[in-house]
Amino acid sequence: MIDRPVTEDDLHAYIDGRLDETRRAEVAAYLERHPDVDRRFASYSGQRGTLRSALDRVIEEPIPTHLNLRHMIASRRRNRGSSWRLAAAAVLFLFAGGSGGWYMHEMVTPPREGVAALAREAFESYATYASDRIRPVELRADNIAQLVDWAAERMGRKPVLPDLSQSGYRLMGGRVISTPHGAGLMLMYDNDHGMRLVMLTRPMAVDQARTMTPLSDGKVDGWSWASSGMGYSLVGSLPSEALHPLADDVRRQVQNQA
Repeated sequence: MIDRPVTEDDLHAYIDGRLDETRRAEVAAYLERHPDVDRRFASYSGQRGTLRSALDRVIEEPIPTHLNLRHMIASRRRNRGSSWRLAAAAVLFLFAGGSGGWYMHEMVTPPREGVAALAREAFESYATYASDRIRPVELRADNIAQLVDWAAERMGRKPVLPDLSQSGYRLMGGRVISTPHGAGLMLMYDNDHGMRLVMLTRPMAVDQARTMTPLSDGKVDGWSWASSGMGYSLVGSLPSEALHPLADDVRRQVQNQA
């Protein structure tokens, strides 16, 4: 019996776990004989795991408002002249809930929106910069005026820089960061024990006014809210109940300076 050659399709099916037992053993033997190919496809397997970890969270996201079926039906009643378009959209939405879900999610909807998106961006900023002991901020607190001007130019809104010194946290400085929803201002605070907090603020297209909401990303907790079209998210490796009074203080200062 002539052995079947191992193709690229076989190798991809191998790392995806889609081969039967016999063919899997044949591919495994092939990889043992070709360590260079084995290393290449091992890296693909690692990338697959990383992508799965990053994208699985999308399943937990709320349905965007403009694709909510109840909202679509209400729109149909307000505008019967375009009923066939809305009916088609509803069919597509229902289909997206089945086998086409991920495809439609990418094609028709923004992957994240509202204060939940803002919180996720704050978590990502914390993960990237809070542990940096060399350059956690772009402009330090002694360049506050320059930081405010920079953020105002990029966001189109002059930001408020809350003072948390009464709670034992000093403003270290900040940086303007890029988000999927435009420019945002990241501020970083620390205390005498080396604990760091990150606050992210940016203009909001969705959830322009939203009460404070607790959100968590595993090891990091936070509170997010929106007022007058600006969103705010304060995050850190403190329990949610310990962050709450700090977030309340930020909210009060923002309202007083609005």
